[in-house]
Amino acid sequence: MNSKPKLRFHEFIDDWEQRKLSEIATMHARIGWQNLRTSEFLDQGDYMLITGTDFDDGRINYSTCHYVEKERYDQDPHIQIHNGSILITKDGTLGKVAYVQGLEMPATLNAGVFNVEIKDENYVDGKYLFQYLKAPFLMDYVGQKATGGTIKHLNQNILVDFPVVLPEKSEQEKIGQYLEGIDNLITLHQRKLDNIKEYKAGMLQKMFPKEGEDIPEVRFPEFTYAWEQRKLSDITSKIGSGKTPLGGKEAYVDDGICLIRSQNVYDDKVDLSDVVYIDEEIDNSMSNSRVIAGDVLLNITGASIGRSAVYTEIKSANVNQHVCIIRPVEGFESKYIQLNLASNNGKKQIDASQAGGGREGLNFQQIGKMEFMFPKIEEQKKIGAFFSNIDNLIILHQRKLDELKEYKQGLLQQMFA
Repeated sequence: MNSKPKLRFHEFIDDWEQRKLSEIATMHARIGWQNLRTSEFLDQGDYMLITGTDFDDGRINYSTCHYVEKERYDQDPHIQIHNGSILITKDGTLGKVAYVQGLEMPATLNAGVFNVEIKDENYVDGKYLFQYLKAPFLMDYVGQKATGGTIKHLNQNILVDFPVVLPEKSEQEKIGQYLEGIDNLITLHQRKLDNIKEYKAGMLQKMFPKEGEDIPEVRFPEFTYAWEQRKLSDITSKIGSGKTPLGGKEAYVDDGICLIRSQNVYDDKVDLSDVVYIDEEIDNSMSNSRVIAGDVLLNITGASIGRSAVYTEIKSANVNQHVCIIRPVEGFESKYIQLNLASNNGKKQIDASQAGGGREGLNFQQIGKMEFMFPKIEEQKKIGAFFSNIDNLIILHQRKLDELKEYKQGLLQQMFA
């Protein structure tokens, strides 16, 4: 089958051809009798062991890899890995693909990973094939083969017939290099985002007093007085949650009053992009659930327990029973309270306050008993503004990262025939 993509470099005009993966590459994995015991995983050595859990968005995170003895490396030359190797996970999280670069020592594969070796490098470019396998096409194909159920193991007999479209080698190289450049930009922005988040986590440790102390390690120079410990119940006018409207999901409407659920509270912000709505009549029956600007929202049940954010919108909103409203009295800053909840001290108190010490949830009395160190309102506001600026940087880099990922997904749909 010959075809052409929607989007391509102008100097190329020839049709593309389609080949089965087995026609252009071989696939090998560690076979059953070669499987390793956990006791054979070494913390250091001369022969690296790559596992599916070491895959990190198309790359190998060598810092998480274990090592094996030489005899295990020598056991099968087909799974000896080198720079330029293409790897696919066949167990666990299926279909993750990595392109090996920067490898500085001999390496082999653990069970659960295919080594895809190109048969003729004069005909197929490795970076092109990696990008094609990493695109959604492979898992879409695997999903089509999962008739009547879910594939839990990626068998070689599924991969062999996977169709790969190929232009001439020079066009493959240009596509591979171009998409690699976008991947590098994505990695750069991801690294910046991770660094900012790490900086924020570090400052949360330094700008709040340690246990038993009344001043923080890092402080704005104009403030010198000692901080005071207060319970949340002493500095709030409301600690309470909402409820699910009668009728459950049937009560949701296309437009109306926002109903904030636990999934809307994450990463220290309230995200209304996928919020649901209730009509005003239901809203009027849920007045105790109403949220106003400046309220601190805290998830109190489920896997997201402990996530918190400040509601900053002017428009009306309600919360359901999984979200607690913490409303500070005058003289206490919402962002400062939320930062305490997000700090290690806050997380420790949240974990200790859960019913039975498990993940059953928090009640309002337990939340009210949580204690934090408070400076005067002027310092609270300055600390809140400092971290709000960091949060804005995080949002900026996250948005840029999302845009790049979306841009690449669009290219994948248009640059492959």
